[in-house]
Amino acid sequence: MDKQVKAVIIAIAVIIPISAIIVWNSNQSISLPVTSTNEQKIIAIASFYPLYEFTKQVGKEKVDASILVPFGAEPHDWEPTVKDLQKLQQADLVVINGVGFENWVHDFESIESNAVIVDTSTGISIIKTLDDHDEHESVGDPHIWLNPVMVKKQVENIANALMEIDPANKEYYNTNADLYIAKLDDLDNKIKEELSQCDKKDFIAFHSAFTYFANQYGLQQHTILESNEPQAEPTATNLENIIKLAKNLEINVIFTEEAVDVRTSEVIAKEIDGRVLVLSPIEIGDENTDYIEKMEQNLLHLKEALCN
Repeated sequence: MDKQVKAVIIAIAVIIPISAIIVWNSNQSISLPVTSTNEQKIIAIASFYPLYEFTKQVGKEKVDASILVPFGAEPHDWEPTVKDLQKLQQADLVVINGVGFENWVHDFESIESNAVIVDTSTGISIIKTLDDHDEHESVGDPHIWLNPVMVKKQVENIANALMEIDPANKEYYNTNADLYIAKLDDLDNKIKEELSQCDKKDFIAFHSAFTYFANQYGLQQHTILESNEPQAEPTATNLENIIKLAKNLEINVIFTEEAVDVRTSEVIAKEIDGRVLVLSPIEIGDENTDYIEKMEQNLLHLKEALCN
């Protein structure tokens, strides 16, 4: 065989395997990022707006968080459809407020599902009130999310549930929870400092949503509705009593909420020559809602009622 031909054959025999190795390694390096970006996220469903935000803050990009009660819908006594229950069955984590706020949770618990249900009220001291429908029964006040000190415990409970499901990323969830809790500490300090400058302590909310908040910051809540639910109708006696109370306490701001008829508060405000402001129970929200910003807005309106 000609020497030149031999040389060509040897060169081909050496170059082809080397080329194959280079191509294989190249393909491997290309495929690695695909694997990492396709990391499966935890599917978490929060019952209503505040818990949805807390879950996102703790889970961030490792959690696919969604909300069960639609944005804009009033969550009190909301009931899921069959489609909603089917959606819950696909979740890894279901985040609820607890304290009886989610009446539907018992229906879900009877359905076969591998979802972890985290009751964020666990470890929180609950205030008992008389049942709106049965004066002989007591029920828990569910509005714990309006007290930022209690929200810290809710955030911890969510983080613990995520760590149970995904222990490999324990530090990630723990760090995110600590960062958000630090923001809640700042909010708590801001509320304490700014409300301490107000002489008045009494305010009139629309429904009994701010008991935990009032207790935390040394305030006295009065309400137009004697109810934990904002959809109840005030009686003529309710309105008469609140007008009398407002005059006696020299209150000149009557609060309303986003999802109720403002005219009820306006009637009272007119009788006392006052005005109406929103004190949000932060029960409904949208994609642009921010819990801490809403609490700061509440603080601003409370200062207008209590410091003037």
